[in-house]
Amino acid sequence: MSIKRDTSERRSQISAMVRQHGSVQVADLAKRFRVSMQTIRKDLHFLTEHGVMARSYGGAIASDVVASATTAAIESPVAAKLELQHAEKERIGRFAASLINPGESIVLDSGTTTLQIARFLPDIEDLTVVTNDLNIVTELAAKSHIRVVLIGGELRRKNMAFYSAQTVAALSELAVDKLFLGVDGIDIDRGVTTHHEAEAILNRKMADVARQTIAVTDSSKFGRVCLHRIIGVGEIDMLITDEAAPDAIATACRSLGVDLRRV
Repeated sequence: MSIKRDTSERRSQISAMVRQHGSVQVADLAKRFRVSMQTIRKDLHFLTEHGVMARSYGGAIASDVVASATTAAIESPVAAKLELQHAEKERIGRFAASLINPGESIVLDSGTTTLQIARFLPDIEDLTVVTNDLNIVTELAAKSHIRVVLIGGELRRKNMAFYSAQTVAALSELAVDKLFLGVDGIDIDRGVTTHHEAEAILNRKMADVARQTIAVTDSSKFGRVCLHRIIGVGEIDMLITDEAAPDAIATACRSLGVDLRRV
């Protein structure tokens, strides 16, 4: 395993631990991961800068504890999100990419999980990928057989994606085979939600123009409710997630006729 990948995995695990326990200590983490306390401090500094947690004496505490978070989860910048649940996102991205066939047109919503789909997508002839995500465009630029359509608008630098009435209007002229929809929060009753109103509006339009809506998310997003609703769980055709997805989601998917894939 490379140093970069090792660091990414460790930071992802630290993030999960602080969410689960509310706080972590430098000395305990150094012992658990068999690295120096200086290395752990660098990890905590990185995660603190990106809003995942807040530093405390000798360790860190969950940022939602500090902020007394409401039902809407705290949004992390894209750089931090790339570090979280990295292995799960890779598996989800690889599986989702395997569902894409030559001759299809697809929409890749903005997000770090859909970015993994772009990463694992083979250079297929006669495939069109529509996206509002600048990182996805960059990932696909080297794949010369894929036709890439960037729907523009106003750049939101927090996640390097475009949103505006212009973006929604551009989608209105399209009809695509599949939408791969990223998720900030997903709840059986409240549906798929996001932090950003413009993103919710755009995502609803994406679902409108797609023949099939495929939601992609790691299991950390289940039970999380953000402010702006996109669609209900029953409006999803397929849900791709990891093996840690709760049994309640599987039960709900069976009841609603959603094709659940745990990879």
